[in-house]
Amino acid sequence: MSDTLEIIPVCRPVVGTIRPPGSKSLTNRALILAALAQGPSRLSGVLDSVDTQVMIESLRRLGLSIKQDLSAKLISLVGCGGQISTHGADLYLENSGTSIRFLTAMCCIGEGRFRLDGNARMRERPIAPLVKALSEASVDIRCELHTDCPPVVIEAKGLPGGEWAVDGNLSSQYLSALLMTAPCAQSDVTLRVRGELVSRPYVDMTIANMKQFGAQVTEPQPNVFQITARPYQGCDYDIEPDASAASYFFALAAVTGGDVTVQGLTRDALQGDVAFVDALVRMGCQAEYGSQSIRVIGRPLHGIDIDMNAISDTAQTLACVAPFATGPTRIRNVAHMRLKETDRVTAVVTELRRLGLVVDEHADGMTIHPGPLKPGTVATYDDHRMAMSFSLLGLRQPQIVIADPGCTSKTYPEYFADLETLCQAAR
Repeated sequence: MSDTLEIIPVCRPVVGTIRPPGSKSLTNRALILAALAQGPSRLSGVLDSVDTQVMIESLRRLGLSIKQDLSAKLISLVGCGGQISTHGADLYLENSGTSIRFLTAMCCIGEGRFRLDGNARMRERPIAPLVKALSEASVDIRCELHTDCPPVVIEAKGLPGGEWAVDGNLSSQYLSALLMTAPCAQSDVTLRVRGELVSRPYVDMTIANMKQFGAQVTEPQPNVFQITARPYQGCDYDIEPDASAASYFFALAAVTGGDVTVQGLTRDALQGDVAFVDALVRMGCQAEYGSQSIRVIGRPLHGIDIDMNAISDTAQTLACVAPFATGPTRIRNVAHMRLKETDRVTAVVTELRRLGLVVDEHADGMTIHPGPLKPGTVATYDDHRMAMSFSLLGLRQPQIVIADPGCTSKTYPEYFADLETLCQAAR
């Protein structure tokens, strides 16, 4: 893909149907669970992206034999039964937060020296809460550069069970990493969350995935989890389309006054980000839920005040719907977005201002004031969600250019091709 991509506006509402690729969050969770399980697993609907590629390569370095059929979106593997066969490994995870956090916990069940690293941005993303939790559980683990960020070095001797605790205010991925690894500990685990827990729907998704692979997990009181030390069992597992990716197509209906149906997702999907549709309904859109689909119909939009803590991966999408509403939109309680692929709060504010909007930046989010847009080139900060979200603006405003459109390969390599297919008839 070229260094920049100009988005061509549509001249009528976009109408169509699409099935986004498999969920990155579910794909990487399923890969970990299948790798830890006893016996064979068959994963269907698997996403092929940078984030999943680095996960698969790392699992191979840990001794797993993985067969992948890219055209059929299938993966077959036989799990390790909770016992990593290699005595140490060096793993490189690019900027995949799920991969490095999930694998850090997984490596603790092994024996030997494991080192996990990533690119320059990954070396700025905190992993200290997970390292602290594992250290308190008697694991020999440290941040190599003493920065509270990767690289992480583990001198593993198996993972003791017992009482664990983890801070939940920066990312739910630390908790998910510990939850998924806990059945492979040497005894049962009671895992407590200290303080606030952000993005709770992702934790619910993790627990649902664990149970599908045979785990016994209970929550006797809020944010206290009890996990039985018993190996997972391999299974056949079908991965839902990515709900975060679907947000761009739901938003496409909203910003063009169109009618877009996303196949493969329902109101009861495992992924909490389907609640993005509720945000659009609050702004004035109409939604219809089918047995295997969600349809959004665009209507005149008005600004809202919304807490997006639980669905923060769709906050950038909503920020790019807000310019077309009547009245300001306030996005709250998403301070943890600052620790993602980039500082997503500042990045969104900066780029909306670059395109002529008045935007207030807050410690926990932003307020977007509607107004006329102007042409400009959007910096994407090597963040796939910046590129996909801001493409929506170019469907209404001419001469919006996306810098580094190839950054979408992190989770959705075919995004711009799929967007073009949907929009062709509206040009």
